[in-house]
Amino acid sequence: MSDEIGFIGLGNMGGRMTARLVEKGRPVIGYDVRAGLAEKLGARASASVAEVAQSADIVLMSLPDSHVVEAISGGADGLIAHTHAGQVVVDLTTAAPSSTRAIHAKLASRGVGYLDAGISGGAAAADKGTLTLMVGGEVDVLERVRPVLEAFSSAIFYCGASGLGHTAKLLNNFLNAVSLSATAEVMVAGKKAGLDLEVLLAVINASSGVSFASLNRFPKIIHGDYLKGGLTNALMMKDVTLYTDLIAGLGVASINASGPLASFGLALGLGYADEISNTVVDAIGDVSGGVRLHDADADTGGKAES
Repeated sequence: MSDEIGFIGLGNMGGRMTARLVEKGRPVIGYDVRAGLAEKLGARASASVAEVAQSADIVLMSLPDSHVVEAISGGADGLIAHTHAGQVVVDLTTAAPSSTRAIHAKLASRGVGYLDAGISGGAAAADKGTLTLMVGGEVDVLERVRPVLEAFSSAIFYCGASGLGHTAKLLNNFLNAVSLSATAEVMVAGKKAGLDLEVLLAVINASSGVSFASLNRFPKIIHGDYLKGGLTNALMMKDVTLYTDLIAGLGVASINASGPLASFGLALGLGYADEISNTVVDAIGDVSGGVRLHDADADTGGKAES
C-alpha cells in the first residue's frame, strides 16, 4: 500500500488540511489548478488528477461544490477512470448528497471506497487540526482511513450510508447561516439604538439568544476583526441553496430559509461575494444607513480581507 496521501484541491481549507498531514509526517501528493500551492505546503506537486489517483491509495478532495467534484471525477482523464480496487476516496467538499451517492455507486463498481465527509470548524480549526467531521459511507472504510482523518480533526461522527455525511453538513451549515445573519441584524439594530455592543453581547451570551456567532464571531467583529480565512458569502449562499434543495426533496417545509437567503443574497448583490461571510453584517449595515459596528478609525473600507 502506498504511504503517500493524495489531496485534490489545495485552497482555503484543503491547503490547511494538507499542511496538517505534512506536519504529522504524512507524505502528500497534491493537485490544484493553481500552480505552486503543493510545494508551499510541503507536498509533492502533481500535474493531474489522474496522477494523484494512480499514486495514492487514499485520496482526499476539498473542492468548491458538486459541479467541480463531478467535473474532476468524470471522463477519460478524471479521477474515477484512474482509480483501482482497494482504494479509498474521501470527499471533504460541501456537496449535494444526490451527487455524492451517484459518485459512490460508480466508485463502488470499481471496488473503490467512497466517503462523504462534511467538515465544520472553519479555518481556525483547520489550522489547529481540530475540525469536526461528519462522515457517510461504509463504516469499515471509515475505520481504514480514520488515522489519516485524525491528522486534521478532533471529532469524527459516523452518520450512516453514502450521502448522509454531506446531509448532516448541510443541516449544520443552515443553522450556522441562520444564526450568523440573524445576529448580524441584531447587532446593527443595537448599534443604531445606541447600545454598548460589548454589553449587548454579554447580555446575549448570558441569555437565550446565545449562538456560535455571538460567542465566537461578534466579539471580534465589533472591534473590526472579521476573522480572515473563513467561508465566503458566495459559499455560504451556495450552502443555503443546497439546503433548500435537500429539504425540498425530503418534503420538509422551508419556513426559515428566507432570512439567510435574503441576507447573503444582499451581501452578494453589494459586492461582498468573495469576502468572509462575517461581512454580511456590513451588507446589512449598508442598507441600514451605513452602519459599522466598530469605530471609524478601525474601518478598513467595510470589507475584510479573505
